[in-house]
Amino acid sequence: MIDQIAKYKAKLLADRSAQPERIAFSAKDDVVISDGEHSLAVLAESILARLNCLALVVAAPSLPFADYLVARAPLADTAIIPRDTETRTFLHDIPFIRASELGEGDPAERIATILGSRKGVIVEGVGIIANGALTVEQAFINWSSVFHSTFVKYLEDLLTAGFLLPGEAEAFREFRTNWLKPLTAEGLTFRDGPLTDHATILDEMARVGRYTVERGLVDSFFGNISCRNNDMIYISQTASSLDELAGCIDPVPFGNSSTTGITASSELAAHRRVYETGDALTILHGHPKFGVVMSMVCEEQHCAVTDCWRDCDKVRIMGGTPVVAGEIGAGGLAKRVPPVIGGPGRALVYGHGVFTIGRRDFAEAFRALVEVENWCRNEYFRRLDARL
Repeated sequence: MIDQIAKYKAKLLADRSAQPERIAFSAKDDVVISDGEHSLAVLAESILARLNCLALVVAAPSLPFADYLVARAPLADTAIIPRDTETRTFLHDIPFIRASELGEGDPAERIATILGSRKGVIVEGVGIIANGALTVEQAFINWSSVFHSTFVKYLEDLLTAGFLLPGEAEAFREFRTNWLKPLTAEGLTFRDGPLTDHATILDEMARVGRYTVERGLVDSFFGNISCRNNDMIYISQTASSLDELAGCIDPVPFGNSSTTGITASSELAAHRRVYETGDALTILHGHPKFGVVMSMVCEEQHCAVTDCWRDCDKVRIMGGTPVVAGEIGAGGLAKRVPPVIGGPGRALVYGHGVFTIGRRDFAEAFRALVEVENWCRNEYFRRLDARL
């Protein structure tokens, strides 16, 4: 358990999502084990004692976006509802507790009540608190998902409402100039394709999966990767971490003639259809944050569609990349992505992320993922600057 806490604390630090001095974990083993900043560790233990789960993480985000969302919310609100796919699919909404509501007593009881039916909560002035039903890993995943969703929601809100709070513009300038890092594929190595050897495919997929995490092209444990070799699709397993794919890649017969795909990514149907309808040999799917934000920017006026993520049948173009809607699985993305991805080699999915293909190996797919996110980042700031 101590090793697991150390591992996921290191991941929070590696992706720069949490303040190094404001992280604490608490987990139940034979005894309760806690680690991290003392006051947060005490709070985590107190909350965990009231919950029927194994682990908890309390950490202050490295960016103030979650607190800003709380401060900008109407006083009657008790939760924010981002429009990204992760919130809709896994979080549903993100409850929050204002600093003024904490009072002088122990806040653990109220926080525990919320976490009894939710994966995470924002506590203004404290940070994001997330639970893990069975593992420390789950607590980390849930914390990272809330961080991702609040990041996306805040950037989306800025495009429509601008800065509303004292100090907000200055904090955002710090984020833009110092927190964000240049995004490139420089310094990375890729095997030349086509990839045909079983061991080589597994090794290359694990390497490229790690690249996507290290370069910030996928958050938490979401995203997937695959490679076609004749009548076999090699694809990452559902709920696998792309930076730890060793032992988590499924070889699935192309014709789906066996049950080996039962643990494969939920996007298997979309990957298979892309391979069936084009010349791709590799596919990457990531959730880069600016790509997610820009996928939800639509110029359509007086549109009758309300559930855009599911029901919009239009194909929009952003920077040469087609943007489509669609639910996860065979009923949505497997129908919407394959028809548009073949020509440009890339596609954006509303609120969900980016699919890219490589016609020989992963180099083309990875560089396309970087290019799409960089275009979306530049376009976001162009639009924001024009608005302000």
